[in-house]
Amino acid sequence: MELHKIELNRKVADFTLQTDEDKTVSLSDYAGSPVVLFFYPRADTPGCTIEACGFRDQFKKLQNAGAVVLGISRDTVRAQAKFKAKYDLPYTLLADSDEKICNQFGVMKQKNMYGKKVWGIARTTFLIGPDQTLLHIFRDVKPEGHAEEVLALLKEWKKAHKA
Repeated sequence: MELHKIELNRKVADFTLQTDEDKTVSLSDYAGSPVVLFFYPRADTPGCTIEACGFRDQFKKLQNAGAVVLGISRDTVRAQAKFKAKYDLPYTLLADSDEKICNQFGVMKQKNMYGKKVWGIARTTFLIGPDQTLLHIFRDVKPEGHAEEVLALLKEWKKAHKA
């Protein structure tokens, strides 16, 4: 099976996943709004919690900039729901337990965990335009300050694309 190649300034292939509320959503459901799609390795782990809470703390500003925030990992719907409730995350978390969307976006990579090789998600964020065009990819994300970095780029993009 050939995977859709993710390229800047190209349309992102639509996808459908279960949310933390066990509802089905598609990327196309958010057409008309920029989407901040952040992939994180695992719910309720230290780095992922810092990153997720960063987006929580910047959520109002991201919303004011017109953006939809979606977090995605290989966790189950139940694990996503627990993570969302524990940290009062105001945005939707998506469960990609079969790694289909992780593979679509090319975020799976071999990592070294305590000397053991494991396959996991490389912390990556995609900024997708209102027309589902890929605007920016943040690779090898550092959790601290990442939400502010995304917000700054979103504001810059909005300024450049004002009607």
